[in-house]
Amino acid sequence: MSQSNTAMKAMTGLETLQLMMEKDLRAGIGQTMDFTLVEVERGRVVFEGSPSEKVYNPIGTVHGGYAATLLDSACGCAVHSNLEVDQAYTTAELKVAYHKAMTKDTGPVRAEGKIITMGRRLAFAEARLTDAEGRLYASATSTLLVMQR
Repeated sequence: MSQSNTAMKAMTGLETLQLMMEKDLRAGIGQTMDFTLVEVERGRVVFEGSPSEKVYNPIGTVHGGYAATLLDSACGCAVHSNLEVDQAYTTAELKVAYHKAMTKDTGPVRAEGKIITMGRRLAFAEARLTDAEGRLYASATSTLLVMQR
């Protein structure tokens, strides 16, 4: 993705995410944890992944970090989709609530992130992690710092 990184710096956040989705480009964390951006519009994104034993914890279920990573990505990229060319962001705070344990048998999950509010310096977003039947596995709220590049 490094050649594309230079070109992406001249794009808005929405244009960058649309290009990533169109060309099936994934950031390193998406490659490592095997999840993909599948929907993007201004202020809203959806990632999909299927948890496997690769992300299990010692008690035989999916580690909470898997859900937290998808939720953080969904919140962050929802904000990313609203950025101008000269802006960047970083997560300042992420609060995750775990509603139901996941296993490899859970099947595909979707992390949908949406902006709640966004100002010049701070953005607030929320995300939900659900399965194909709409069952809620985890949810999150996030505070993100918006800055000039």
